[in-house]
This record gives sequence, C-alpha cells and structure tokens, in this order.
Amino acid sequence: MKRLLIAAALVLMPLTAAAQTTYRPPPAAEQALLALEQRWVTAAKASDGAAVGALLAETFVSVDADGSMRTKAELVERTTKGKWTTATLTEMKVVMHGNNTAIVTGVWTGVGTDGAGKAVDARERWADTWVKDDGKWRCVSSASAPLAK
Repeated sequence: MKRLLIAAALVLMPLTAAAQTTYRPPPAAEQALLALEQRWVTAAKASDGAAVGALLAETFVSVDADGSMRTKAELVERTTKGKWTTATLTEMKVVMHGNNTAIVTGVWTGVGTDGAGKAVDARERWADTWVKDDGKWRCVSSASAPLAK
C-alpha cells in the first residue's frame, strides 16, 4: 500500500506543477494582437479614423481617462480630428481567455491635440478587450486611466 501511495504521488506531482504555470498565449495570437494595437496607434497618429474603425466591433465602447464614454462612431470621429506629434505604446501584455477572447494592456504616451481640440501631453495605462469572430479580431471595449509622467 505504501508503494502505491508513493507511486501515485510521483505521478501526480508533475501534474500539479503544470497546473500552476502561467498560461502563455499562442505566439501567433499574441503577435497578431500586438500588431493590431500598433496599427491602432499608428492610424490614430495619422488621424485615420477609418483605419481605427476597421479594428473595432460595431458594439465597441470606450471609457476614456477622464471617465467619459464613447461609441465606435464617436471614437472614429474623434480620431479623424485629432492631431498627434507623439503617440507610442509600451509595456504591452496579452492575456488570452480561451481561443477567441483576449485582454491587451499597456501604456500609451501622447502629445498633440485631441479630437475636441484640447492640447494633450499625457501618459495613460489602458486595457483593450478583443474578440475573434469569423476569423477576425475586433476590439469590443477599451478603458484607460491617467498615469503620472
């Protein structure tokens, strides 16, 4: 009986260790999502609202650093009117939830004028939720919070 318990413990130990490891998204999914985030910031810097809109789900909702909420149409319009001299992303991380949902977080730093004509020199932490539908990733929500510069 003692040998059976020892054998069972030896068999189960690697399984418990494997269950405690952190999930890493498949490299292809992670790279695709990071590329989409980069495409978004590049399009925003170029004031290309249509390119940003192509990344967003129809039901997209955003919570800005000031607490205001925006729909897809409002964000696209605001992007078209914005003028950025600096817009960069750093500290990006992808966390997968199954095969078709992911949360990407990072830090955005921007200098310019937002879509309302307000001068901006800011650093924000953000979180975007992406859903893969019919083989395409679309952002369904985005939220940001101000960070000290």
